[in-house]
Amino acid sequence: MATVSVAILGLGRIGASVALALKRYNEGKDAQHTFEVIAADLRAGVREDAQKVGLAKIERSLFDAARGRDIVVLALPYADVQSAYRTLAGEFRPGAVVLDTAPLKQPSLVWAKEHLPSEVHMVGMTPVLNPKYLFDGLDDTAHAQPDLFDKGGMLLTPSVSAVRDAVELASDFSTILGATPFFVDPAEHDSLMALTEELPELLGVAAFYMASRRDGWNDAQRLTNPAFGRLTRPLFDTHPDDLRDTWLYNRESLLRHLDALIESLRLFRGILAQNDRSALEGALFEASEAYGAWVNRRHSARWEDEPLQEKPPSLGTSMMTNLMGGFLTKRLQGRDNGDKT
Repeated sequence: MATVSVAILGLGRIGASVALALKRYNEGKDAQHTFEVIAADLRAGVREDAQKVGLAKIERSLFDAARGRDIVVLALPYADVQSAYRTLAGEFRPGAVVLDTAPLKQPSLVWAKEHLPSEVHMVGMTPVLNPKYLFDGLDDTAHAQPDLFDKGGMLLTPSVSAVRDAVELASDFSTILGATPFFVDPAEHDSLMALTEELPELLGVAAFYMASRRDGWNDAQRLTNPAFGRLTRPLFDTHPDDLRDTWLYNRESLLRHLDALIESLRLFRGILAQNDRSALEGALFEASEAYGAWVNRRHSARWEDEPLQEKPPSLGTSMMTNLMGGFLTKRLQGRDNGDKT
């Protein structure tokens, strides 16, 4: 049984859940290899929460955690990702694979090209979570789960310089976490993130910004319930710096979707202003039918149209056969692999 060293930098819900999923794999009766996991986070409260959900070997220093590891998972707050590439690049060992879970891939690919040594390979990874957690709206360390990625997907965006075996490693790693890997174009990925992640965040922030500035807020805030809490939770889970950077780096895509949302709001406003019961019922029925179809497909993972390119799990006696038989083994044996993707 071979040992693979993994650093997880950032212990929000995603990073902590990666650690828990690897712990689950290590404890499984069918484990063919052992993941030696060390995690790090600069935030004391996050480290405490990570310990409470069952993580050990937690460092304060990102440098100590990243130094000499086979795999480095970047799961940092978005405002810290660029500086991590710049300051940590010297700590990565030759042949290391950086798996970047940042919500935007085009900026990360630029930073990786600028700062990573040629012998360090970066693959972007974006998890599409287990449908079990689709409606929980919880994005903090205390709600990390080992099955967070089960029955979900993993969107992979390799850098153009990543060797083929590093990409296979990312695919196998995704499968170990419980996700089905898919390849997606970075620009397409970021546009999709603007629609499904950033637009809901912006809507929640804008709604709270409006409500908190209106006359009567002092009384209204006493009456808030889960509907308001779910809508505005991004302000609880995400630091303003991270919201700022994701929105600005992806502003062109976000603006397109925001313009479409404004048109939709104008449509509903017009219907309400005209007290048009029939039009309102029609719009609600159309939305409800489409919503039900989406929820069913999301839970079953059966889609009428599959635009993403699925990467099936590797063949062999274990999901990690190709990983250990390829990139890491060759590196550990001192052999070079110059194959490009």
